[in-house]
Amino acid sequence: MLNIDDSPIVRDGKSLILAMDHGLEHGPVDFTEVPEKLDPSTVFETATHDAVTAMAVQKGIAEGYYPSYEDDVNLLLKMNGTSTLWMGEYDSAVNCSVEYAADIGADAVGFTLYGGSNHEVEMAEEFREIHEDARAHDLPVVMWAYPRGQGVKNDTKPDVISYATRIALELGADVAKIKYPGSKEAMAHAVDSAGDMKVVMSGGSKTSDYEFLSTVEAVMDAGAKGLAVGRNVWQREDPTRILDALEKVIYEGETADAALEE
Repeated sequence: MLNIDDSPIVRDGKSLILAMDHGLEHGPVDFTEVPEKLDPSTVFETATHDAVTAMAVQKGIAEGYYPSYEDDVNLLLKMNGTSTLWMGEYDSAVNCSVEYAADIGADAVGFTLYGGSNHEVEMAEEFREIHEDARAHDLPVVMWAYPRGQGVKNDTKPDVISYATRIALELGADVAKIKYPGSKEAMAHAVDSAGDMKVVMSGGSKTSDYEFLSTVEAVMDAGAKGLAVGRNVWQREDPTRILDALEKVIYEGETADAALEE
């Protein structure tokens, strides 16, 4: 069995994953206020911060940019994705094999599963193949556990988020990336539903420093093991400042207030 705590994407039992799969998933809109970040190398530079345990990107970005940063950044290769131009029921195309991910030096692989979509069954079958191939290469698997589709009326409802972590556990993920269910108590239930599997919060849209860090503090107090964040880091004028604060909240157990003061 794979021991996720031995993986380079984990530090002291916790993870801070810097995500930049937004170009495929959201399009250029996320870069409107920070056009310089259209160049992926700027975000790879940010990912060299000690707090960051891995950078999550799609295949093309990994191919083009990771070789220049492989000594300083751990790679989490996203195995599937889809654009907002797609107007059908939620689904996500598999665009890379585990063997290919391993060949280009990935330290872990990631996969989105939309529980509640009409395509849930096919996505679970795709995940099974990726999970078993990843085990053969001793690579951890991070599930973007996102309930969406015709079967889901509210994708941040507490019992829906808890169901998402349970799906990830049942299907064999090592880490589940979930949305915040609105309160520390609801997050704690989602963590409990995940058994021994690690749960990290999705960073979501950019908010103020204090609002963001306070939510991260609540998530850590609820028993989660970190964060997978993109816009709330690289959309900021000073990403290093927020990463310094996140390092204190996630790894050192400091409050949001204390982290910001320092």
